[in-house]
Amino acid sequence: MTQPAKIGKYEIQGVLGRGGMGAVYKGFDPAISRLVAIKTIAKSSLDEGELQHLLARFRHEAQAVGRLAHPRIVQIYDYGEDDELAYIVMELVHGKTLHEHLQQHANYDLREVGEIIRQLLDGLGHAHSAGVVHRDVKPSNTMINNDGQIKISDFGIAHTESSELTQHGDVLGTPHYMAPEQFLGLPIGVPADLYAVGVIAYDLLTGTKPFTGTTATVMQQVLNQRPADPSSLNPKLSPLMDQVLQRALAKKAEDRFQSAPEFAQAFRQAIEASLGTQPAPAAVAPPKDNLLNTMRILRSDLAAAAGVGAAPASTPDGAISLDQSVKKARLLVVDDEERILSALKSIFRMRYHVFATTDGNKALEFMKKYQMHVVISDQRMPIMPGVELLRQAREISPASVRILLTGYSDLASIVGSINDGEVYRFISKPWNNEELQQTVAEAVTIALELADAKAAQVDLPPKMSAGVLVIDNDQEIFRFTKELIGGRCPVSYANSLDTALEAMQAHEIAVVVADVEAGREDTTAMLKLLKQENPQILTIVLTTASDSELVIHLINEAQIFRFLNKPLNVKLLKQHVEAALARYLAFQQAPQLLQQHRVQASKEARESSVGQKVLARLKALRGRWFGSDKKA
Repeated sequence: MTQPAKIGKYEIQGVLGRGGMGAVYKGFDPAISRLVAIKTIAKSSLDEGELQHLLARFRHEAQAVGRLAHPRIVQIYDYGEDDELAYIVMELVHGKTLHEHLQQHANYDLREVGEIIRQLLDGLGHAHSAGVVHRDVKPSNTMINNDGQIKISDFGIAHTESSELTQHGDVLGTPHYMAPEQFLGLPIGVPADLYAVGVIAYDLLTGTKPFTGTTATVMQQVLNQRPADPSSLNPKLSPLMDQVLQRALAKKAEDRFQSAPEFAQAFRQAIEASLGTQPAPAAVAPPKDNLLNTMRILRSDLAAAAGVGAAPASTPDGAISLDQSVKKARLLVVDDEERILSALKSIFRMRYHVFATTDGNKALEFMKKYQMHVVISDQRMPIMPGVELLRQAREISPASVRILLTGYSDLASIVGSINDGEVYRFISKPWNNEELQQTVAEAVTIALELADAKAAQVDLPPKMSAGVLVIDNDQEIFRFTKELIGGRCPVSYANSLDTALEAMQAHEIAVVVADVEAGREDTTAMLKLLKQENPQILTIVLTTASDSELVIHLINEAQIFRFLNKPLNVKLLKQHVEAALARYLAFQQAPQLLQQHRVQASKEARESSVGQKVLARLKALRGRWFGSDKKA
């Protein structure tokens, strides 16, 4: 198969690998200047019966992983088909698989093995909490990037709670890593994934798999034999490690660990016992949630935030260097109600380091000392309002992702959280647990990816080619805007959806200033779709409406940059437009900062009559202008 020049909108730059049914290409997304990996299936390589089944699996992989947002899982960006190919566009991981490292005779010390398994279980735990079981966990599906971070890939035979692609009796997986129930064609759940992690851990610690031989031999051993204790093969291992891995490899699913966090905690204790850093606990089961355990967790979290106890990674010949300084993401939660703090800590404690306080001043002092990846703040608090906390948090730690969590829909406060705090999302109380976890996972992913990225300090040039588009009915806002900044950049006018789209196709637009009055659903739908398709364009919304729900939707689904009430404050309009132009230029210099402008996909907007009308025209703009601006 010859290498295509393009697949969909993606420019092909090389081949990453080939298989019997297709290839994986290195691609480039011109819309947001991002390198990607493109996994393909060549339709001509399969007969019709095989093709339809495999395409269903392929689409299922995109759907299963597309809803997962976690730094330990390879992200899915897009899915598409044409006459020749079906393809999944995913995150490009710069590194090798664990399988490749092992083939090159890499050796890992106990701390490194502990870190590999911790990260692997962290990613699987997130997938499991979202109802996705991988079912083919193995070293070749475990990527290690150049920073020593694990990325789980290839969810091609994953099972979701709503999936009907496989039925009772199907045998799926890779023999050495398959649990007994997989060989028997029984229903497969979380314990099967954890069994596979047990096999990987056993191999990393002992240099051999628990069962070896042909597929038939391995199956007989998996079903009938107990593997040798790991400590009999590696005397450095504590007997506690024997207990942990024998439980992970138990014949019956109900006898194994039932969750990734449970396995992770037990494995960490076994690694520490093997290192001689603490006495082995009497049992594998996690300690009860008593006061002593709570104090232990708090001490561990505080030490992690301060960077205490991060041992340097040893690097024996052939081994990668895992970044031991990388800890779980840190969440700072501020709310004046202890019950809310307790609930949030309970939800997130196993996956992240969670720091909670009722005092906004203490929260800010803490942020000055330690980097927080995500800040979640209530709004209506007696010591410090949430909007003020988020404003100062933005100044202290601009790379943190900020979320407003409140049941008090005060429009002025919500507007302040946008203009001063630049919140990523607004979450209403009472919250939906699944939606809350998904939103926080997305925020953590962005924060970890951008931890070292810094917004460029951009001085606005005297002249810019990228301009401002004003959408209003009576040209009043247009006249003000043109007078205020018309000497710096072009200012275009539109009084309808059609003229707005025509203006964006005719000229590079950096900023959209839109008057969103009640009843203008077409404009709000366009703003939502515009941010999904062209995240580099900044939007400033003006309205006389007092509908806080409208503003909340625009935060979550259109990621508006600034919000202005009418009658218009001309000074603020000038400040906001110039800030938006500067941010646009910063995006050009550091496109990765666009990650902070991800939005929730608005199904309603995409499927509405307005959405159908504008979507194709917006897609045509992607990559057409962005990156072309030069300072005069």
